[in-house]
Amino acid sequence: MNNENYIGQIISVPYIKKDLTIVPQIKNKQSLVYGWKKKYAVLSFRLTIIGIAIKNYRNPWHWIYIPLSLIKLRRKTLGQHYLTKLACVDNRYYWGLYAPGWNGISFKNFIVAEMNHIIPVKQKVNRFINSYVAITKKCSLKCEHCYEWENLNKKETLSPDQLKSIVAKLQEKGVSQIHFSGGEPLLKMDLLIDILNSAKKETDFWVLTSGFKLTFENAKKLKTAGLNGVMISLDHFDPDKHNQFRGFKEAFYWVENGVQNAIDNQLAVALTICTTKEFTTLDNLYTYANLAKKMGVSFIQLLEPKAVGHYSEKDVFLSDTQIQILEDFYLAMNYDPKYKEYPIISYHGYYQRRQGCFAAGNRSLYVDPDGDINACPFCQTKTGNVLDDDFDNSILKLQNLGCHQFNSN
Repeated sequence: MNNENYIGQIISVPYIKKDLTIVPQIKNKQSLVYGWKKKYAVLSFRLTIIGIAIKNYRNPWHWIYIPLSLIKLRRKTLGQHYLTKLACVDNRYYWGLYAPGWNGISFKNFIVAEMNHIIPVKQKVNRFINSYVAITKKCSLKCEHCYEWENLNKKETLSPDQLKSIVAKLQEKGVSQIHFSGGEPLLKMDLLIDILNSAKKETDFWVLTSGFKLTFENAKKLKTAGLNGVMISLDHFDPDKHNQFRGFKEAFYWVENGVQNAIDNQLAVALTICTTKEFTTLDNLYTYANLAKKMGVSFIQLLEPKAVGHYSEKDVFLSDTQIQILEDFYLAMNYDPKYKEYPIISYHGYYQRRQGCFAAGNRSLYVDPDGDINACPFCQTKTGNVLDDDFDNSILKLQNLGCHQFNSN
């Protein structure tokens, strides 16, 4: 389970204080809920979770024990911190980027699956929180950090029917979220829409994109087909530096337009940044947050650079001081009421260093453009192919190998 998965108690924790310049807002933005509205939503979360516990356990003690255990696990990961805001998109409330929004079938299935880790339930449960599925090797960019660098623009090996079979197989195992990646998945718009239309609606679907081809019309088609959100890569608040990082002079323009088109079609939006050594300062992070607020997105995802793909054998890992900067920024933005109007921060490194990694077949995996199973997009240790008959064996091998950087639970 990710660090954002559970709701704890309201407490006040002093964090970094830093003034941010107030900037004009664009015409539409996504709603961040705080104050009494947020407390009401949290109460609804808790009542839903208690209701799910009552439905799945006969022992009344479990109706109390299970929700308390979920809170205990959250505290083990985060400590005594309490999120000051929730994101509201298309009448669904999100407390994190990797938990389905309340309320709906994907949220309920997600909660049942997490309860099953504490005390088994009788019904079939989701095997995964999320899975990444690369649907293409094609991409127009030359991103500095690309983890699929060696495979870009090579011949496709998976047919549309095979890709639909992969999604169906993951859904058969049970998965709360599927994130479509590439390459650039929006280069395969017709295929992506076909996959979404053929998939069961019990899973939340996201697209990981540069923003390329995320026009208003395409955003509308994706929403109609069942897409819930987009993670759009923005690796610097300076347009020229982002364009340089992405290897294309229009990259920043794609982000700006893609964000607005996604918001206008009620898709949840996250900005994703690779926090390089050169970028990771408090000033840069707060300036980035200010831009994200101006754009009106719900989330910011911080990804630490890894020595894979285009970064292979390069000295890209952050220093301990820089990691502390990311952690301080993450805590302040999420838990200091001063930043309640700013996007929710997702930062895997924070919980991974405290709780271990939940990928590597534990609660997540990555299916690459050839259908091979990997721990995650950044830990590409292949243990088999998702289309093989021994899929279960491949997952078990992956889980036994674990994460090469953080121990998996």
